[in-house]
This record gives sequence, C-alpha cells and structure tokens, in this order.
Amino acid sequence: MSVRPTRQQLGSRGEDLAADLLTGKGLTILERNWRCRWGEIDLIAADSTGPDPLIVFCEVKCRSGLGYGPPLEAITFAKLTRLRRLAAAWLAEHEAHGRIRLDAIGVVLRRGYAPQLTHVEGIQP
Repeated sequence: MSVRPTRQQLGSRGEDLAADLLTGKGLTILERNWRCRWGEIDLIAADSTGPDPLIVFCEVKCRSGLGYGPPLEAITFAKLTRLRRLAAAWLAEHEAHGRIRLDAIGVVLRRGYAPQLTHVEGIQP
C-alpha cells in the first residue's frame, strides 16, 4: 500500500514541475516561495530572451485530481490582486523595475498518470 502525499508534498512537487517548465522555456528562476507580510509568491523568474528584460511572477496551483475542478479555477480575482501587490513589494524590496508579467501554472498530479501542466501567461486581475 502506497502512502498518499501530504498537501505540502503535493504543492512542492507541483512547484518543482512548474519551475522546470519555466526554465525549459528559457526563463531563470530568481526566487521560490518569496514571502512578505502580505503573502507569498510561488515562483519569480526572469526572461531575458527578448530585447527588454521581463520579470515573471507566477502562481502555481496543484491538485491530485479533478474532483474539485481544474487547478487554475482556484485562482480568484482576489488572489490575482494579491499577487499584483506582492509583485510590487518584491520589486520595491529588490529596487527592481521594468516589465513584469503575472503567470499561472496549473498542475494535476494523478496517481498512475503523467503530470499535466497548464501555463497561462499574462493573467490579469
């Protein structure tokens, strides 16, 4: 009998896969699980493949099945608004500026199946 992963283990595995997806697209992971008093940003990455550097703030949602719907459905207007505020706090703390993008990655990890990842670039609150 196999042991079912905890929510924390599931989330960590989802974030690992999401980070791999971003690096596979040429982005560089700057930080994982950055925290401040307003919350946490799952992944912060830099995309320097184009003419202007771009900082990507990414929310990762992971589920072990689809019984509660696809993981990206859990990203609400309030969560996007908070992500935007957190991105501003990160930029201020690092004295960074330039173009930013808010992304979301949904990860489904069903036992016996390959992981399914959905990456949405440029989500708007």
